[in-house]
Amino acid sequence: MSHHEMARCLRAWRDRLTPASAGLPSGALRRAPGLRREEVAHLAGLSVDYLARLEQGRAGNPSPSVLESLGRALRLSDDENAHLFQLAGHANPRSAGVNRHLTPGVQRMLDRLGDVPVMVLDAAWQLVALNPLCAALLGDLNGESGRRRNLLWRHFTGVASRVVSTPETDAAFEAAAVADLRAAAGRHRHDRNLRALIAELRRSSPRFAELWQRGAVARHASTRKTIRHPQVGQLTLDCDVLTVEGSDLRIVIYTADPGSPDARTLTLLGTIGTQSFPGDVVTSGA
Repeated sequence: MSHHEMARCLRAWRDRLTPASAGLPSGALRRAPGLRREEVAHLAGLSVDYLARLEQGRAGNPSPSVLESLGRALRLSDDENAHLFQLAGHANPRSAGVNRHLTPGVQRMLDRLGDVPVMVLDAAWQLVALNPLCAALLGDLNGESGRRRNLLWRHFTGVASRVVSTPETDAAFEAAAVADLRAAAGRHRHDRNLRALIAELRRSSPRFAELWQRGAVARHASTRKTIRHPQVGQLTLDCDVLTVEGSDLRIVIYTADPGSPDARTLTLLGTIGTQSFPGDVVTSGA
């Protein structure tokens, strides 16, 4: 019964969306209302075949990460998202702890800020979303799952990065990031995912364990980042971190001084996009 109900809901939620509301070009006249199945699959990072099986009630229960991707792609409300998770037999991740819900307003911001790289992180430094230019700049994390979508996990476990750093800049970033994570842990003491992340980092990274032991608490501030891109070369950008009011989501925006060489390089990157270099990805983007 839940598979059939999920299939009905997914089709209904897809039918009510317009291309404009999903940040897509309207294009030619459409024979049916809503988005095409392949458009939702693209937005959610799923295969068209898998989405078709979900909409036909022929797939097994999807994982929480798939459900979150569908919830974002379909612009579900909190109540609708809770219903989707209930139908799949999973606990609702928005009911307690760190709020990872990408609100429609933040999604619209992502859709419209196409000329600057933007990513959205939750309080645990887990990637929630990023726009195409950010994927082109730092590497595309959309295909990653689990811990590999967490920027602190990637940094402290040594995953390759395009960010150019020195021992001094690494030390400053690590101290600030761990203090920020401790502040998040204080606000969300009962979030099991956050507690598990901290425990795994302490086991996996002596550097993280050392910094965690210091007990520093602070909010992560804006900074500057130098990125070495495989196609357009090196550029240095301001990295501003904005907190969404009433939420723990952080919007990370990369900008360059207008008319500067870095701004021209960023414009060139926007023209090239990600088509020819899936390549390495970011570890410490914020």
